[in-house]
Parts: sequence; structure tokens; C-alpha cells
Amino acid sequence: MKATIERATLLKGLSHVQSVVERRNTIPILSNVLLEATADGALKMMATDLDLQINESVAAAVDQPGATTVSAHTLFDIARKLPDGSQVSLTAADGRMTIVAGRARFSLGTLPRDDFPVIAEGELPTQFELPAETLKQIIDKTRFAISTEETRYYLNGIFLHVADDVLKAAATDGHRLARVTLPRPDGAEGMPDVIVPRKCVGELRKLLDEVDGSVGISLSGTK
Repeated sequence: MKATIERATLLKGLSHVQSVVERRNTIPILSNVLLEATADGALKMMATDLDLQINESVAAAVDQPGATTVSAHTLFDIARKLPDGSQVSLTAADGRMTIVAGRARFSLGTLPRDDFPVIAEGELPTQFELPAETLKQIIDKTRFAISTEETRYYLNGIFLHVADDVLKAAATDGHRLARVTLPRPDGAEGMPDVIVPRKCVGELRKLLDEVDGSVGISLSGTK
């Protein structure tokens, strides 16, 4: 694999995916981000903690398509410290990734992409859209009430429920309750009741700050 990418583009993409990676992992591959350079000029990034998976695709000059995995936090820290406007060359071969930008050169160990776990989407029959601003308001008005008590896992998220012609979002920690009601979006008819986990809510909220327009939502009873 060999690709060249602008430092700001690499940093922005990594900032989106690396935050899902836990600092301490008993499974080494979960500390890594999957990087895939494609022949159509894209660098795809993926990170997961087995419960949440984030995918990002950015433009890159690809000289040799391929894929590998490398430490997410280490690569992010390197990208942060590179000079603004620099072109970053990523080359992976023989279990190592070489990162070159100007006079800076780094070498990181890699793990095979075939060992990287990918969460299968499966069938997602319910599909609808919400304005990004509306989704931000739903999260901001409810997430403060999400429980942090791990033994009551069913309270560790925002509950989404469709009743009649409205979509309801609610969160509670057993002492306080926050609820938001809005008109049911087109396509949400028959939507199963779901709980969006606390970590997913936090990551989604950060991404929404960079989104204008509408957000597409696809879900099933389990995903």
C-alpha cells in the first residue's frame, strides 16, 4: 500500500475515527485503525470497539492500492505534530508502515487487515432522514439524563420510540427523565424501539458539529 494525502485531510479523518478506540485494549487489533487505499483515489479509515464502528473516506493520491492496520492513537498523534500544509506519504509493507512528511520520517508496526473485526450491518429495514440541527437538539436535550451505572445497562442510552405520528426520544437515570417529542419523519413508520448507547451518542454529537443539511438514519431492532 502506498498513498499520499494532505496533512489536514488525514488529521480530520483520523480525529473522527480514533476517538472510538479505547486507550487500553486486551485485544491488540482493536487499538488499530484499518487503512485501505483504493484505486479510485480514496483512503478509507475504520475503527471499532466491537460495539461501535466508525467509517471515514477521504481523497488521496494512491500509487499502490492495499490495506493494513496501524495504531490509531499513535498515527493521530503523529499527524497532529506534522507541519500544516505538508503532504504525508503512507507506505505499508512487510509488517511496517512508513510515514514521511518533509524531513520527518516515522516507522510503525502493523497488523494484518484480515484480523480486523468488521461489524456486519445486516438488514436495516427502517430508513429516514432528520435535519442535523434537529438531531443535535434531541441529543442535547436528553443526554444529560443518561445513566452511567453499568449494572442498569438499559438506562445507558437514549430510547427512541415511534407512537402514532410522533417520534419520541427519552433518557433517564432513575432520578430524572428527559424527553423530546417531534413529528414522525417520513420512513419511520413501524420503526422498532431502540436504545442508542451512551458512547454512540457522544461520538455522533461530535460529528454533527461538522454536518449541514440532513442525516440519513438506517436501523433495525438490533443495529
